[in-house]
Amino acid sequence: MPSRTTSHTSAHSQHERPSPPLDQERTPLLRHSKSNQRQSRTYHRPSCLQDNCEHGELSPHASRPNSSFSVSPSDSNFDAVAHTLIHIRSNDNSHASDTQRLNPDSYGGKYNGAQDLRHSLLGDAVADGILGDGTGGALGGQGDGADGEDDGDGKKKLRGVVTGMSTTQWLARKHRFKGRRTMYLAYYFPFLNWTTQYRWAYLQGDLIAALTMASFYIPMSLSFASNLGHIPPINGLYSFVFNPLIYAFLGSCPRMVVGPEAAGSLLVGTVVRSSVDKGHIGDNDDEMNAAVAGVVTGMAGAVIFIAGLTRLGFLDSVLSRPFLRGFISAIGFVIFVDQLIPETGLSGLAKHTGGVSHGSSLDKLIFLIENMKHAHGLTCGVAFGSFAIIMVCRQMKKYIQPRYPSVAYIPDRFIVVVLSAVFAWRFGWDRKGLDILGNVKSSTGSPFPFRWPFMPSHMHHVREAMSTSFLIALLGFFESSVAAKSLGSGERRSGEGIEGMQLSANRELVALGVANIVGGCFMALPAFGGYGRSKVNASTGGKTPMSSIILSLITVICVLFLLPYFYYLPKAVLSAMISVVAYSLLEECPHDIQFFIRVRGWSELALMFLIFAATIFYSFSLGIALGVGLSLLSVIKHSTKPRIQILGKVPGTQDQFENAEDNPQSLEFIEGCLIVKIPEPLTFANTGDLKNRLQRLELYGTTAAHPSLPRVRAPEHNKNIIFDVHGVTSIDGSGAQVLREIVDGYIDRGERVFFCRNPKETHPVYKTFMKSGIVERCGGPGHFVKSVNEALRMTELSEEGEYFRDHPEQQGG
Repeated sequence: MPSRTTSHTSAHSQHERPSPPLDQERTPLLRHSKSNQRQSRTYHRPSCLQDNCEHGELSPHASRPNSSFSVSPSDSNFDAVAHTLIHIRSNDNSHASDTQRLNPDSYGGKYNGAQDLRHSLLGDAVADGILGDGTGGALGGQGDGADGEDDGDGKKKLRGVVTGMSTTQWLARKHRFKGRRTMYLAYYFPFLNWTTQYRWAYLQGDLIAALTMASFYIPMSLSFASNLGHIPPINGLYSFVFNPLIYAFLGSCPRMVVGPEAAGSLLVGTVVRSSVDKGHIGDNDDEMNAAVAGVVTGMAGAVIFIAGLTRLGFLDSVLSRPFLRGFISAIGFVIFVDQLIPETGLSGLAKHTGGVSHGSSLDKLIFLIENMKHAHGLTCGVAFGSFAIIMVCRQMKKYIQPRYPSVAYIPDRFIVVVLSAVFAWRFGWDRKGLDILGNVKSSTGSPFPFRWPFMPSHMHHVREAMSTSFLIALLGFFESSVAAKSLGSGERRSGEGIEGMQLSANRELVALGVANIVGGCFMALPAFGGYGRSKVNASTGGKTPMSSIILSLITVICVLFLLPYFYYLPKAVLSAMISVVAYSLLEECPHDIQFFIRVRGWSELALMFLIFAATIFYSFSLGIALGVGLSLLSVIKHSTKPRIQILGKVPGTQDQFENAEDNPQSLEFIEGCLIVKIPEPLTFANTGDLKNRLQRLELYGTTAAHPSLPRVRAPEHNKNIIFDVHGVTSIDGSGAQVLREIVDGYIDRGERVFFCRNPKETHPVYKTFMKSGIVERCGGPGHFVKSVNEALRMTELSEEGEYFRDHPEQQGG
């Protein structure tokens, strides 16, 4: 009867593909793979019959490679990429000659097992794009970073040893991309990408989208500045002059349009009012009010610009959804109540009533109830009539647009603005007590005044605006991130839209930061990407950032030539337009409340209510502090809580184990064994309480039991500890130290420790186990097995060995 090894070899040979003649040209990878059958079977696709395939390579070609890759290593002009590939895939360099071996630092990617220090510190863009790709020799030609002869395709072949090549450059060289230094420039400055793809066919859609947005949002920017930001109306227009233009050059979402938002404008107004209350500026000092707004905008831009440079794009996930919904709903409520005062014509009375103008929403509601009898009839009619018309048109568009998409082009708000201004002029409403906008001009006399926001004389404003600017930056970036992710990168079917632009949170931070720093220099309101505005842009034909550039040009024309036509625009209409925005901030709140009630998310509901109440009844600062503080605490709690599980075996299966705490009655528990699954990386953050969690498993068999409960799990069931570490994809020094202490404790108590579903011996996690002494302390590599079942068999063998050791007289039997 043939042995197990023999039969395996025979079966193996039946399925093995015949070797080609020795003189046939093969890729270096496959040539090496045939000399090492284990490597071939690890990386090569078994069903492939191609001689020159690349299935074993990182990022293989989609089709059969061309003949230029079928070169012999003996050729004097061989491509160094192939040698790099041999170095990566070869675990046994004894099969390769000295000329095929490369410097250990030849490949800076993680697949070589060691990072090049220059790329680790500076990143690929700086190390490769500015300093060169580290391939030795002078840089030249197409930026290949190669010193050698041209191969006829604008690419230079390498001579000598490749050193310090990053993963990016390795892949670029392997797939023969040209301009490998300049590709970083197009990534970090997206306008170099989309301008080369722009077509005249896109211009019509971009122009219509820009005109539509201008008709909607230019009047609204006047409202944000005068009614919410408490600065001259023209400063709201500056947010549409500079910010969309800069974002069009640096932003990574082609169809997103940046501009002022209600929340950011209201927060700017709180800083301006605070400066007025403290006596730093006068209530009617438009120039200083605008300067304070510029400081807030510039600081918000500086915060997110620095965050982008330090790669903090993940911060858009820090704030919880309940916090954002509670805070945004509170902002909507505050805005709605604030606008009721000018909409009823009680602004003058409110200024002379102590504490109302700068008071809480509760104070303003009490004021409105007590003084409603003094409301101005014409102002109420214009304001509430405009609000009703806009809301009716809004709802009609919502129902009609799915069948008739062109209805989105109707500028209903622009029509309301124009008609109200014409009626105010024609019927002399300003002489009947209706407040109008009046002369819209810069506080300094210059159409585009420049003032550096970080001057020493503004330091006291900087201190006042620090926390508010941080919140404006965080909320603005979050809203921009939501809009960018919803709109995508603009790619559509081939030939439609911009291709090759990838969304990047860090580049978005840089783009928005630069835009707001420049806007702060011109005392503009903070401007970020808005989902509603960007959706209007996309739905009306905008496909590229050119729509943002056209919007900026239209706003410049308004500032230079059309401001006198805003003279008769009623302030009540501007208030009504802001009330519509406030309603849009509030209308999603009931949906979220219903959802959290349905899923029994009582903690989320409590957080929403707490933030809403603190903002409404006290102040923005308290709502901000509570929201940010509770969100950060929630993130810290979530990241530091170990998620270890005790496993039980599914009846009737060989090697299927599930979390015993989910349904303990339907699982089998192995006598004398505690099977613990660690489903996450081990770091300093989540190992602090790991010992206590494990102790609860030992005492109670669950982490849900309260520590006051006496021990209910017998100690003999913890004789064998099996750790399933399949989820431990990484481990740091602190995690290794804690795990070593846990293993030491078990071993000192005479318990056996096994690890199953471990990473490979070449994996950094296993290397850390080796270096920390965990492997040796457990009993050697034999205690590190592939499956839970194998670990259970190891426990049985260990128990049998101990039994015969203690009862040698039974061993012979």
